[in-house]
Amino acid sequence: MTDVYQRLAAHLDNLPAGYPATETGVELRILKRLFSAEEAEIATGLGMMPEPCEAIAARLGQDAETLAPTLEAMSRKGLIFRNSKNGQLTYMAAQFVVGIWEYHVNDLDEALIRDVNEYIPYLMKKGWTELKTKQLRVIPVSQSVNAEMSVTPYEAAEQIVRQQSKIVVAPCICRREHAMVGEGCDKPLEACLTFGSGAYYYEQNGLGREISQDEALGLLKTAEEAGLVLQPSNSQRPINICMCCGCCCQVLKNMRRLDKPALAVHTNYYAEVIAEDCTGCETCIERCQMDAIAVDDVAAVDLGRCIGCGLCITACPTDAMVLKPKDADAHYVPPGNTVETYIKMATERGKI
Repeated sequence: MTDVYQRLAAHLDNLPAGYPATETGVELRILKRLFSAEEAEIATGLGMMPEPCEAIAARLGQDAETLAPTLEAMSRKGLIFRNSKNGQLTYMAAQFVVGIWEYHVNDLDEALIRDVNEYIPYLMKKGWTELKTKQLRVIPVSQSVNAEMSVTPYEAAEQIVRQQSKIVVAPCICRREHAMVGEGCDKPLEACLTFGSGAYYYEQNGLGREISQDEALGLLKTAEEAGLVLQPSNSQRPINICMCCGCCCQVLKNMRRLDKPALAVHTNYYAEVIAEDCTGCETCIERCQMDAIAVDDVAAVDLGRCIGCGLCITACPTDAMVLKPKDADAHYVPPGNTVETYIKMATERGKI
């Protein structure tokens, strides 16, 4: 009989973001640290559509009254996702990233961190860089966008925030886990904005705190000042915005290792240098999270590495860096919503 953790790993790998097997089996060690055998068995019975306990119990052949507290406990532990609509609780599978891992921001230990850091580069390769559709995209900080540029609402962080009725800010799990093993940075810890049903889940599970639109807008400004890259979820109706540093963020850190990270990121912009205005001060080099800029008398941008975050533009003391939109044939239009994103990802992975 197949081990329950192997079956859970295979089940997670059938979800859009994937959970590929490794030769070392580190992905199984992670699951054993997070799930009891009973919880693993139950989790294999949940899909990506929210369902009431009764439907899940019927599929698993269990009594609904007995299963209900277990599902609730699993959702509180960050093993599955919980939602409430019109007074009815529903449950669904959580992907490992973005999902189960992030839900453990307040429940980390060095052994789990070690295993996840061993696994993430492999997951990024198989479940991110090799896929056409990514879970996240990059949008420019607003201060880098000039008045003449036409920016769609889903590419403007401030507009995304103003569309939200429920906003929760949570600590960045990447910066927290790096700090716990002595590799942290001085960037702001509260840097993950979550919206909608995800915001309620974070708040109810004690993973973050509710904030107003004004405070969220203030955090975006703080992120720009700190040199953080804005990464919303990859849809026209984002469910989150991550504010990321290249030293700790598992996405950016692994992208940085690529020869041409720009090819592995959804972005519609790039930085350009006005040579006659550049003094060669190298401020832009310090701001760039992708090592995309070199200075030899004047700055030069490697377009294979530039992800269009706009951070170099806002720091340039002589306004020699400018943000440029990509040509129309290279313009990326994200899926309409998160469901469409996941369908695209699953299709590309041959799961549907």
